[in-house]
Amino acid sequence: MKRMILILLICFCLVGQSYGAPCYGVRLPQKKQIFMGLQSYSVLKRDLEKDYGRLRSQQEFLLLSYGVFDWLAIDLKGGFGDIKQHNRLGSDLDYSTYLGGGYGFRVRILNGQKLKAVFGFQHISVHPHSEDVEGSKHKAVLDDWQFSLLAGYDCRFLSPYIGARWSRMDNIHWIDGNRKREKSDLDKSTGLIIGTDIPFGKKFWLNVEGQFLDATAVAASLNFAF
Repeated sequence: MKRMILILLICFCLVGQSYGAPCYGVRLPQKKQIFMGLQSYSVLKRDLEKDYGRLRSQQEFLLLSYGVFDWLAIDLKGGFGDIKQHNRLGSDLDYSTYLGGGYGFRVRILNGQKLKAVFGFQHISVHPHSEDVEGSKHKAVLDDWQFSLLAGYDCRFLSPYIGARWSRMDNIHWIDGNRKREKSDLDKSTGLIIGTDIPFGKKFWLNVEGQFLDATAVAASLNFAF
């Protein structure tokens, strides 16, 4: 049953229009338990193909995770974000902050007394305000998604984790209604994840995470378990 649900979730993510995110770490809610948090996610650099340049984005989210089973959690988020695109041809586009959101899931694949491992799918979609540039209307959507595999270890004061991910972050760009998907650099799709949970008692914890190789990004969230 567990294997069948996992296969169905992966197939759903592959065939649907999907988007990406920080990995949340290896701490999952138990069955019927809820985690909530506030997260700040800074994408400092993500290279695009051809002469599309690179992206930056600052995103702020309210997080909600629900334990469907002890080994499966559904993750939701909603908030705000912007997009900054530096074009190698010399033009920069700065889209001001507006709505964003995402969803995903995590599956616990190892739950030892100290050692934990989690497989996850996460995504984000950011829809900033359109901008007028020299008489043309420019609109952009950040289409960011990933699969990740993380391993962590519970210490007394920290719960560090490390892992790898496969990710995409595309810029969907409209100029006067003409749509074009500016894809992320396919040679930089595999990345490294390093993070830790810092507990403040049994119910509160701070999550800090860095992302490297595929993108340069950092995330921090303050979380509470109900």
